[in-house]
Amino acid sequence: MTAFAREEYRGDLGILSWEIRSVNHRYLEMFLRLPEELRVLEPMIREHINARLGRGKLDISLKFKPGGVAEAGLSVNQRMVHQLVNAERQIADITGLNESLRSGDLLRWPGVLEENEQDLTPVKQQAMALLETTIDSLIDNRLREGERLGEIIRQRCRSLKLQVEQVRDLMPEVLDGFRNRISERLSEVLDEMDETRLEQEMVILAQRLDVDEEMDRLETHLDEVERVLAADEPIGRRLDFLMQELNREANTLTSKSTSVDVTRAAVEMKVLIEQMREQIQNIE
Repeated sequence: MTAFAREEYRGDLGILSWEIRSVNHRYLEMFLRLPEELRVLEPMIREHINARLGRGKLDISLKFKPGGVAEAGLSVNQRMVHQLVNAERQIADITGLNESLRSGDLLRWPGVLEENEQDLTPVKQQAMALLETTIDSLIDNRLREGERLGEIIRQRCRSLKLQVEQVRDLMPEVLDGFRNRISERLSEVLDEMDETRLEQEMVILAQRLDVDEEMDRLETHLDEVERVLAADEPIGRRLDFLMQELNREANTLTSKSTSVDVTRAAVEMKVLIEQMREQIQNIE
């Protein structure tokens, strides 16, 4: 589901900020961008998000600017400095040259300056706590978006039910008209008709053209869509399945149609179903 969340921490440890962008996706897919010094958190981050979110394509980034407490300090390798000074004196004794090392020369020597090992445990703990807050914000945003999408889908369901009622109202007239057309055509080519056989054939054709079952299933599926929308759980995949079922019934209605008005209603149904399907891709 489309959503965005950003949370930030500022304190003695420095500045930590999480950003999570979520777009619709059939499954849960994560793309992480982490500072090198905090990359060790990646498995834990994935585990936390998997436990909280069901699906969506997530773009997740963590930024970290160390503060005074978390900054790594530098120290001088005194042993190496003494070795360099002694080596310089020995060279002077051997060559007779009287050149002394300057501090700048020593600092440029590899290994003289050492970076103190950094204890990032407090930073990692703060980053994970802030991640939970960010996920909470993302879920809140998705819930608000879900409520809006739910209302859109309910509106489409109401429109679909109106189309179903319209087709039900049309069918008696459609079947009578079809029967009359067939009778007229047969009377043109047959001098004598077997009325009993004709009535039997008409019954068979009427059964083939009858769409009551399709209308009943459409209404049942639409009622189920509204029931699922009220559920307090992830519903995206269930709604995906219901859209497939609705589309199947609309296609059957189209194939059985012998009326322009019924065909037009079936096409409108398919348009509404497709509109719902597009919105459902954004629902977890």
